[in-house]
This record gives sequence, C-alpha cells and structure tokens, in this order.
Amino acid sequence: MRPSGPPRHRGTTPGARPARIAAPLSERDIDDLQALLDAVPAPLEPLDVVSLDGYLCGVLVQPQRVPAARWLAHVSDGDGRPLPPGYDAAPLHALVRRRHAELEAAIARRRWFDPWVFESVDGAAEDDAIRHAVLPWVAGIAAAFELFPGVMRLPPEETLEPLALLYRHLDADDLEDADELLAEIDTLEPAVDLADAVEGLVRATLLLADAAAAASVNRP
Repeated sequence: MRPSGPPRHRGTTPGARPARIAAPLSERDIDDLQALLDAVPAPLEPLDVVSLDGYLCGVLVQPQRVPAARWLAHVSDGDGRPLPPGYDAAPLHALVRRRHAELEAAIARRRWFDPWVFESVDGAAEDDAIRHAVLPWVAGIAAAFELFPGVMRLPPEETLEPLALLYRHLDADDLEDADELLAEIDTLEPAVDLADAVEGLVRATLLLADAAAAASVNRP
C-alpha cells in the first residue's frame, strides 16, 4: 500500500548504470510466487513473499553488487541449502528476478516503490496490527544485512537513521549491543498507521541506497 507523497531523497546514484523499468508483478503473479515458495521441497525453508520483498531490498542497497547466484540461494532456503536434484526452480526464479528488476529500477532512480506489506484484518489493536504487517518485511531486509554485511560496514552516521526506521518494528531484546541504534529509535515517533510505517520502510531503503552509493564513490 502507498501513503500519500513519496519520501524525499538525494537523487540517483552517481555513475550507476541505468536500471530498466520492469513491469510490476500483478496480484496473480504474487499469488503464483507464494505458491511456488510454498512448494519448495522440505526440509528447505523458503522465504514468504513479504520477507522476500524486504530481502531483495536488502540485497539491492549493498555497496557492492551481490551476484545473483548468491542471493537466489537464500530465497528457497534461509540457510542457502541447495535445491534437490530434479527440482525445477526456473518458474520461481523467473518471478523473483522480475521483482528484483522492478525494485532495482525504482531504487536506482530513488523513486517510490510499493513494498509487499499487507494489512492485517484480524482485529488486532492498531500498534500490534502495524507491527504484524511490517515485521516479515523487516525480517527479510535484516536477513539480507546479516548474509551480506556491506551495509552494516558503512559509516554509522549515514546508516543510523534508516536502520532505526526499519528496526523500530523489532523487539528491543532482538537488538543486542546496539545502544546507539536503540537510542535513535527512542527519538522516533511511532508510526501513526500502516501507511506511515510503509513510508518509513521506503524512506529507509532509499537512504541506505544513498549511503551505499556515497561509499562506492569514495572507495579508493
């Protein structure tokens, strides 16, 4: 879902190659993608479509490009275990690559994109409903940062704000040895509604892309 007004950003990545604009996946495509993820054979543990979306953003904001073979391995299993012989991953990978290309085009141009965050209809309280809706997406991007830690090695003054926007949706107990990050989170106003929370996800992603681009330009 998209709140009114895109977040502000600094512009496109200097020297980055233009990303082609990809056709957005339709609701049917997203349903097909979830069905393909659900059909990944056990004992592999694939991402769901919401955590996959966050994961792809985490891959795309790295200061150095992650080879497709590396990040695709963690789509069908969080630990990157190989797919069994005879399993045809082509349909799954085709849809995942389409979403990757769509996000890449938006992030390269620092333009709004619609995160795959779906509103809860279980009647939970507003704060709980917001957290329940965005938590899988945040878990996905956090998983990418653990697997590919380039973002976490960027200058803290560039990443503190966007990481706080993302990790404010996690339990404080999950953020061990992160006193500075927790202090920054304490300065943030809680999201007033799901649209506000989603805008924070997009803003954080684009700010991290800015930080990664600056690091790439300044690298010796």
